Amino acid sequence: MRVKDISRLRAAFPDSDYYVPPEETLRLEAARTTRGMFNLIHHASQFKGDVYLAARDSLHAWALKHRRRIGLGDGETWIAPPEYVILRKLEYLREGGQDKHVRDIRFMLAATKVDRKFLEAEVTRLGLHAQWRNCETGDR
Repeated sequence: MRVKDISRLRAAFPDSDYYVPPEETLRLEAARTTRGMFNLIHHASQFKGDVYLAARDSLHAWALKHRRRIGLGDGETWIAPPEYVILRKLEYLREGGQDKHVRDIRFMLAATKVDRKFLEAEVTRLGLHAQWRNCETGDR
């Protein structure tokens, strides 16, 4: 997403139906060269979507190539592969230590089939062994 895309994003997710971060937040996140992200929340259902902005790193490129199309309401949308979300949450866990990331990752591992070989190779590449050990549930 580029700054020029913010108005299109806001048009697609009107404030009457969705929480969308303020424009200044979207501008800051769009300007990041790595790991920009924000949340969208549907008011009626409280469904929350984490939006990770594509940056210039190999994990983003992999995630875009392996994105998944799912049904959503009467339509469809693209979502990031669970491995990508898990790896980013492991990075956030390393930086902030918030337990919510551990809970999210454990839930994803229990509820979703993931490519463990890919995850473990990326954990090694990104230096996330301590965080990964903390989140594994043993359900290999």
